[in-house]
Amino acid sequence: MTEGNSNLPLVWDLVERKTEVFAELANQVWETPETCYMETESAAAHREMLEAQGFRITDAVANIPTAVMGEAGSGGPVIAFLGEYDALAGLSQKAGATEHDPMIAGANGHGCGHNLLGSASLLAATALKDWLEKSGTPGRVRYYGCPAEEGGAAKAFMVRDGAFSDVDIAISWHPSNFAGVQRETSLANCRIDFTFTGRAAHAAAVPELGRSALDAVELMSVGVNYMREHMPSECRIHYAVLDTGGISPNVVQAHAKVRYVVRAPDLAGLFALIERVKKVAEGAALMTETKMESVTLAGVSNLVVNTPLMDTMQDIWESMGPPAFDAEDIAFAEKIRATLTPEDVAASWAQERLEQRDIPLADFVLPAHNEVRQMGGSTDVGDVSWVVPTVQAYGATLAIGTQLHTWQVVAQGKSALAHKGMASVAKVMAATGLAAMTSEQLREAAWADLKRRHKGQDYKSPIPAQAEPPIAAMSVR
Repeated sequence: MTEGNSNLPLVWDLVERKTEVFAELANQVWETPETCYMETESAAAHREMLEAQGFRITDAVANIPTAVMGEAGSGGPVIAFLGEYDALAGLSQKAGATEHDPMIAGANGHGCGHNLLGSASLLAATALKDWLEKSGTPGRVRYYGCPAEEGGAAKAFMVRDGAFSDVDIAISWHPSNFAGVQRETSLANCRIDFTFTGRAAHAAAVPELGRSALDAVELMSVGVNYMREHMPSECRIHYAVLDTGGISPNVVQAHAKVRYVVRAPDLAGLFALIERVKKVAEGAALMTETKMESVTLAGVSNLVVNTPLMDTMQDIWESMGPPAFDAEDIAFAEKIRATLTPEDVAASWAQERLEQRDIPLADFVLPAHNEVRQMGGSTDVGDVSWVVPTVQAYGATLAIGTQLHTWQVVAQGKSALAHKGMASVAKVMAATGLAAMTSEQLREAAWADLKRRHKGQDYKSPIPAQAEPPIAAMSVR
């Protein structure tokens, strides 16, 4: 067991004392779903809570208007809690509804549970701050309110600008079907806009005078699709055409833009694959006699796990156990599960590599395993994990079978079961922070593990040094 375990009941009690007010914060953020770099009201709500809880506040971290940091304490190690509060486009849904019923058709919704994510992380930070004050222990607690996790890579910009340069340990979590420790790595990715510029012409009278930018976009798509056979199977490439050049088919389109997301298991593989994609774009421009310009909007690194921190968090989870759901929670979860397919439910269990059971809510803590697995997605927590030993929890806030980025997540976002899962994971994060705060041995072991996993590679940001947070670009999605 970890050092400081005699203090677990106290720090858990500090979480419980303020759970209700932080559940209200989660609900408030749910009510104002804002996407990538547009989280003005959500960030303001977190700032107000930081101020109310006595944190010293830094606004516009890394020159990002919706990034905020709160700090409390003095001296000693720095323990950071990472929060998020961005929503997703097109996932509006009424709270508690057990069928698809948008509040506003086409509007935003918290389909990944980030309204809970930020609130629980801030609750954990507040509990550890309160413990420091009561105990007189030297140390600093920080809460980083991080926008734009969904495609905007805010944490990568924050890391690049040195926001975590003096942090000893970083702690975060994510809503899930289960309670436990995240022991999976993620894919590094980069988001790039390719703009082609040609020459307009009458498409019937003098087509030979035209140079089609739209043709270049389409030829790039063909080239990348052929390349898929000849890249590592773990890599992924996605794209969306942002500008086709107009709505007149009788005009040769002089301008066109396409956005690509390139993913790979690690940074070295990502940089190599990006260069191949750029060569395809150059080839498309050569074939169509157009000009090509590429602009990197955002990028994130692969997640680096940390064994000493994961094992510490595992011990704490097993000491505490899963959330105590009641009959009403189970009944609501059963209604949500009735909207899911058997494939949804099976995929959730397969992801956790557990024997499937026909239960609506998690009544156990995920067991530990030594194998580092690939979760398939990407997160900007990866960049933090390259420069600071980082650990993440899974919080059981969803009916088993619920897939992220769906209306079912939004429907559960203000429920009693979600709040119970939020409070439970806040206790685990606060206790993990307490263990790291009070154990120099744990901190040293975590840093040694991080250096071992680097395998001699230095961190290189996937974002060019001259790139700015794509606040304006992300408003056009």
